[in-house]
Amino acid sequence: MARAEREARFAQELDQVREGGTYKELRHLAGATGAVVDLEDRKNVLLLCANNYLGLANHPEVVQAGKDGLDHYGAGTASVRFICGTFTVHRQLEQGLASFFHTEAALTYVSAWNANEGVIPTLMGEGDVIISDALNHASIIDAVRLTRGATRAIYKHASMDDLRAKLREHAGSRTMLIITDGVFSMEGDLAPLSQICQLADEYGALIMMDDSHGTGVLGATGRGTHEHFGVLDRIDILTSTLGKALGGAAGGFVCGSRTLVDYLIQKSRPQLFSNALPPTVAASAIRALEILEREPERVQRLRENAAWFRGELRGLGYRLLESESAIIPVIVGDTALAIRLSRTLYDDHGVFVIGFGYPVVPEGTARLRVQLSASHTRAHLQRAIDAFAALRSEIPDLSTAM
Repeated sequence: MARAEREARFAQELDQVREGGTYKELRHLAGATGAVVDLEDRKNVLLLCANNYLGLANHPEVVQAGKDGLDHYGAGTASVRFICGTFTVHRQLEQGLASFFHTEAALTYVSAWNANEGVIPTLMGEGDVIISDALNHASIIDAVRLTRGATRAIYKHASMDDLRAKLREHAGSRTMLIITDGVFSMEGDLAPLSQICQLADEYGALIMMDDSHGTGVLGATGRGTHEHFGVLDRIDILTSTLGKALGGAAGGFVCGSRTLVDYLIQKSRPQLFSNALPPTVAASAIRALEILEREPERVQRLRENAAWFRGELRGLGYRLLESESAIIPVIVGDTALAIRLSRTLYDDHGVFVIGFGYPVVPEGTARLRVQLSASHTRAHLQRAIDAFAALRSEIPDLSTAM
């Protein structure tokens, strides 16, 4: 296809997206992430769509640790890990992660997406079966697609009957790996880990969990979904992120046995062929982890914020998906309506919430995804509730959608 024809096709498809009311616009923050932020076109915006669950992205200690790491180690590694890209700060972070999650070892990647793509195709192959929840994150879906030789099976979201059926069907496999999110990012609900662990024990399967939205959010000490369910020692492979609750910069990691981590160091392609995590990010993440251990009350404050906000939204008549996480999906049905509501909240009320629709979520289940932080005060949350209350009278379509 000639370049002009290709560009014309892309332009036509973009026009269709605009006409459908689902075109996504990038908004540019002009400063640090926090409960209230300044953007290029508007000041004093209440931020309700960040993954900054513990409010650590702009914490003075986390910022200073990054500056110190920058001064000490420089801007980047300029190399992959096995050549000369492994710095002492990487070891310090990985030891801290392993200690925090009560595993033998940990390994960092440049992103959680990178971690999932580094683990699944490396560990699984001919004679193995991967059994994945239908609503797992896109990084897991793509990682499974990249895995050569292994059989792929998908079980209905959180359906233990369907998971049991898939385990029974593939019981003769060399290795059966159950993969699940801990907190499902679009639904906000939790994987039923207790039942998954029981089935894994019954059928001799391994469990891999991506807890990117559970780390720092769930459990008495913020260790995540597996702590919440009391199965901290029963998850074989944990992947998660440094880019949400743990400082919000970038980076992902894997926790597991020492043998597992060593195997990944030797064979994981994203580990072998990607520059190491920038030292300044590693240094900030170390400090964020220390703050989480020192101040577990941040986790409790986040939990209280989420419970209060859910109750207030229900009182206004909004339809929510139930969850114990910090993600609160407000279901409105139509994708164009969700995006329209998002724009109205921003333009008229200075509240930044993103609308999600098809194909990110199933057709007819479009939503506003509210994400809360421990840094939100009750005054912040009341401001948001007042904005949601105003929407009920400002948008006639909203009442019929709900």
